[in-house]
Formats: sequence, structure tokens, C-alpha cells
Amino acid sequence: MSELFDAVDALIASRSPLPPAAERKRLRQAHGLTLDEVAGALDVRRATVSGWEAGRTEPRPPERDAYARMLKQLAQLYPANASAPTEATAVPDTRAPAPPAPSVAEAATTRASSTAPTAESASRITTPRPAAVPPATRPTSQRATSQKPDARKTAAAEDADARFENGPLAVIDVIDGEAVAYCGGGLVLDVPAKSLPALVEWTLREGRLGQPKLAGPGKDADPLLVLTEAALERYGLPVTLTKEERLAGRIPEGHKVIKQLARAHWQLTKRGFGPWARIYRPAQGAERSCVQLCIPSWDALDTRHWADAAQLPPAELARVLGVYAARVMTPRGSTAVTGLELMTALHPPTRASEPDADGRRHSEHNPGSLGKEPVDCAPCEAPDGHPLLADLPRFHQRTPAEVLVEEAYDWARPLTDAECLRPHLVGIDVNMAFAAGANGLIVGLDAPEHVKNPVFDAKLPGSWLVDLSHIDLSRVKLAKDKWADLDGELLPSPFTPKGEQPQGPAWYATPTVAYAVELGYEVRPIEAYVRRDTGRYLDAWYNRLRDAYIATMADLGVDADLTPEEFLKAMDGYRQRDPELAIVVSAIKATVKGGIGKLRERPRGEGWKPGQAWRALARPTWRPDIRAAVISRTRINMHRKIVKHAAFTGQYPVAVLSDCAVYASDGPSPLDFLPYRDGKPLPGGFKLGVNPGLVKWEGTQSVLWGEGVREQFNAPELNLARYIKDGTVTGVDHGE
Repeated sequence: MSELFDAVDALIASRSPLPPAAERKRLRQAHGLTLDEVAGALDVRRATVSGWEAGRTEPRPPERDAYARMLKQLAQLYPANASAPTEATAVPDTRAPAPPAPSVAEAATTRASSTAPTAESASRITTPRPAAVPPATRPTSQRATSQKPDARKTAAAEDADARFENGPLAVIDVIDGEAVAYCGGGLVLDVPAKSLPALVEWTLREGRLGQPKLAGPGKDADPLLVLTEAALERYGLPVTLTKEERLAGRIPEGHKVIKQLARAHWQLTKRGFGPWARIYRPAQGAERSCVQLCIPSWDALDTRHWADAAQLPPAELARVLGVYAARVMTPRGSTAVTGLELMTALHPPTRASEPDADGRRHSEHNPGSLGKEPVDCAPCEAPDGHPLLADLPRFHQRTPAEVLVEEAYDWARPLTDAECLRPHLVGIDVNMAFAAGANGLIVGLDAPEHVKNPVFDAKLPGSWLVDLSHIDLSRVKLAKDKWADLDGELLPSPFTPKGEQPQGPAWYATPTVAYAVELGYEVRPIEAYVRRDTGRYLDAWYNRLRDAYIATMADLGVDADLTPEEFLKAMDGYRQRDPELAIVVSAIKATVKGGIGKLRERPRGEGWKPGQAWRALARPTWRPDIRAAVISRTRINMHRKIVKHAAFTGQYPVAVLSDCAVYASDGPSPLDFLPYRDGKPLPGGFKLGVNPGLVKWEGTQSVLWGEGVREQFNAPELNLARYIKDGTVTGVDHGE
């Protein structure tokens, strides 16, 4: 019977009476509430509440009942004949209210009319609202107190949000022969534009799309338009690219649409009109005129990172990209490109100076950033083919004493007799390992300085030529005056990606050399390239991506405060709870790895030859030393946990691949070999959880499976971590 009562209550709530649109706004302002505060309380977007107050849309259950309840209480506090609030507690909205939202049929009629709608009168269609972005992702503001806030600052904040009230992006589709724009929160806008230049104009003048800057000296994000196949046909673009166009990454310069843009005085970047095209006019002062296009059918959304997002219906695709934009940033290209752009957005290269004698401000270097100009790397940090290596003989193979090789782990060993008697191989995977490696990392911000016979300084980022072959992993220092005796033959070396013991002097990044000192051994560098101007450049980047990952995983039912048992249960099938948010999780993780990889981007064709410069070298963010330091620290973090685990349990990994380690176990669960006491993990060891740096279960296979695969491919040290997830072996490289 209670279920019937609940159903009746829900039905009544779906028709909760609401005051007129203008009265809703008056009540909110009378209590000194901002749109952001109401949106946060109701778990909807700011633009959604703005639409309710303007009469463009109506709230739907379950938000409708809560909204009606709030307005009813406010109406009791502030009757209609009460005096209007002061300017200090409420910011008047000078925009004219829009007409009530039309039905779908009326909207179709409006779209068919010849009158072009403006930003305030454009017809809007409301569709069932997808799950909203949680309040944590929205900007928050404090409620007005007895101290009057600066009305000008409050008004400026409201105006800034109003510029982007429809969200950071829109998916452009065609319905009944007319273009529509799907935005976040179920909002659909009519698009009167008949050509691509007109679409760009509409976006900048009426679309109210974009995203506020992420840092004080930064720039607002340009609006992003995602074009469906129907939209491509409407605006005269090919639905798919030819083989030649895919190889070139763009459509030909003589395409009719590019000519249309040129006639309208719009320009394209040097990369041309490709899957991620940027259309702009030169900036006039601080005003930017730029729109970015994303074309999924041209492979803009890589399936390795975005799964089947390109195949989603427009509203669902708008939700996926909108959540990613709100929590990370508006996509600027691939996840790798976006990861790199996020670094710059959080640490812009310049800022406005203090006023000079004439009261004028000038552009100056922003402390903590990488600046506007690129810096040369050290010769040992340069990848093969770099101009710094142009004088090397052709086909010369550089030795470890000539080149810095900081890469992720790819190590495996044969099982011992005791391990063969255990039934299971269990893989554990470090969450966002490279993000965790970037957290708190001190990196160099300037060009390298060459030093002979330096004294090692763990706080000085750079590359060091040092001999670490004397370090014995059978006896290592765990803490102050506390040493551990281990079986060094069962451990990978922390100093090489393949886990092999160094054979002489080699180049290492600062975190690797610092770990050698941490293990209790003396180091004497021969030479080094160090950087004196230092900072935690990646901290804000890490925090942004960490928060995005944790918030999205929480939406999928995996919270940060779960017990180990609850965490394993929550992770079981979490992707099926909301496949769209699962896509966002994959994209966030790809943003981390891709962003770090972009720091040492290699040549991408364009007729490049060894010894010549390539396009990426002109970026201030082309920093192979920072990439090396992140990977070094990530590998060291993994080895530190392995050592702590071995010292405490006597268990050693049989394979390590990047952020995944495989152990022989008596049971199929990570809890069967990870030490927990009273629910607390081994300090400094592996811990189950969703936070970056903690681990999750990767997969379990039988020991018989592992030995069988190695025997089948005649590879005694085949890296089983590569196949532990589902047991499928797709190919073996025999360590080459």
C-alpha cells in the first residue's frame, strides 16, 4: 500500500502549482538568492533556473515539487505587495522576459517561419532532461549577509554567466529540415542559420555558448559546435572524408564551404578544416571571435577514448561532452590536446602588469607558467631526430649514457615453484597513476643549465648522469634507521623500464635519482642539466582532473569513502549503471595520459626529415623533461609500493605493466593478498579505493592459464599484466 501512496504523491508533485515566471524571479531576489544557489540546491544548471524564471521552460519532476515548495515558502516571507529588494541584495535582470515555451508542434511552426529569432526570442524545445551535472561542478556563490556586497562585482558575475547561459557547447542536428542545437540540461535551441558562416555568426551573437576562464589571467573558452551527419549535409560538408582527406587531416583548400568562410572574412588555423576546425577573425582588443567545430563522423572522437560517443543521439552526445566540459574543460581537440591545453588554461603564460605612470597596463610573464616562448631541452632529453642531434652519424644508436630513457614499466619474470602452487593470478591497477605522479611534482620552468660534477639535490628538477649499478635491491632502507632484506631477484629494478639492473652511468630524471638515495645508497652524478626556476606547475592540472574523475565515479556509485569490500562491490559493473558517464570516465583518464604524452610530441608527417624542427617544438609546452619527470615519479611510486608490500608480506609481483601489477594469490580477490588490519591498509603499500594513486581490481586468471600462455608462445617472461583483464592474448612480441 505504501508504494501506491508514494506513486500518488509523485503524481500530485508532478502538477505542483507554480507562480508566474516574473513572480518566481521576484521571490528569489527578495530573499537575496542567486541563480547559482537555487541551481545548486535543486541539482540543475544555472541556465535551467534562468529559463524557468523567464518562462521559456517549465520544471519537470522531481525538481518541480522542490522548486514549488521553495517558492511557496518565499511567497509567505515576501508577499506580492512587499517593497522591492535593494540593489545590494539582488541584481536586477534588465533583459526582457521571453514568451512561454511552445510545444513541440509550435516550435516546429516557429522554426519554419521566415522571422529569424534573436537570443531572447529564439524558440526552445524542452526534452526529457538527462541527469544533471552534480552541484560540485557548478560555480557557487555565498548568500547575501548583513554586509552589503559590491553590487558592481555581483552584476559583473551575473553578466559573465549570462554570456554562456546555454552551456559550453551544442550539438547541431536537423529536425524536419531545420537546424536545432542540443545543449546541456535538455535545452534545444532553434538555429536559423542556412550556411556555415551564418552558423558561426549565430553562435557568437545569439547562441550564448562558451565557458568562463579557468584562471584569472586566462581567456574564456570558445564555443564548441558538434556537427551531426545531417548538419554536415545541411551546411554543404562531406559526411565522411576520403582516404586522401583522412591522411591530410582536412578537406581541400578549394572546398566551397571554405570559400564561403573566406568571403565572409572568416579564417581557419594552419591545420585547415579538419575534424577539429577552428574558425576565427583576428581579435579586436580583448574581444575574441572564434568558434570551434567537432565533427564525429570525421573521427574527431577517437573510439579508444570516447568509446561509441560518436554514435549517440544528439541530446545524449551533448550530455557526455557537456559533463566533460564542465568538469575538465571544453574539448579543444583530442583528449591529448585537451590535456595539454588544460595546463595552459590553468597557468596562462602572461598576465596584466600593474599600472605604469600613465595608468596603462602591459602584458608580462605570469609567474609559475611556462611563458610564451619555447625553451630548448638538454641534448640527453631530445628524442631521436631532434635538431640538437643533427650532427650525430646516421643510424647512430644512443646508449643510456647519451639519452634519458624514463618510460613506464614493462617487466615480467618466471613464477617460482611456490607461486606455481597457488591457484590464481590477480591483477591490481593504480587509478590515474600518471596524474598521481604529477601531484606535487616540482618541475623546471626555464631552460636547462649544464653542470659538471654536481652535488645531487632532490629539489632541483633536471636530468642527471649517474651510475646506479651498485644499488642492491636485496637490502633497502624502508624508513629512518629501518632496513629490509628482500629477494632482489624477484623485484624489478626501479631505474629501468624493463626492470633490468643498470650496467653503468646513465641519464635519469630527478625522481629516479632521489629514490636511489631514499633506498639508502650514495649517488655521485658525473654531470647534469638542471633548472633553477621551479614550481609545481602540474598541481592545478592534477586537482582539476582528480576532482572530475572522483565526481564522475561518484555519479556511477563509486564513492571515495567506501570500505575495501564496498569498493570492490561498487566497481563491479559500474560502467553499466550509466554508460554515458562511463564514457566521460574513459575520456578523463585519456586526458591525463594524452596530456603527459603531448609534452614530448613527435613529428606528425608534414614532410619532416631527421634533424629538422617540427611543429610541436614551437610550443612552450613542448617539455620532454617534464614528461620524463612525471613518468619517473609514477614508476617510482609503483616500485615503492611493491617494496613495502614485499617487506611486509613476502609476496613479489610476477609482472608489472605501467600501472598494473600481477601477484600469485591463494584467492581470486585483491583482498586475498593485500594486507588489511582492522580495515586499514599497509602504510605506504597498495590500498583499494577510487582516489588517484589507490588501486582497483584489474582481473583474475588462473596460474594454469598464465603458464599455458607462456608455453604456447614459448615466452617464459611474457608480461601477463597485459592480458590479465580478460585473459585474451591477441599477440606476443617476445620482448622485442
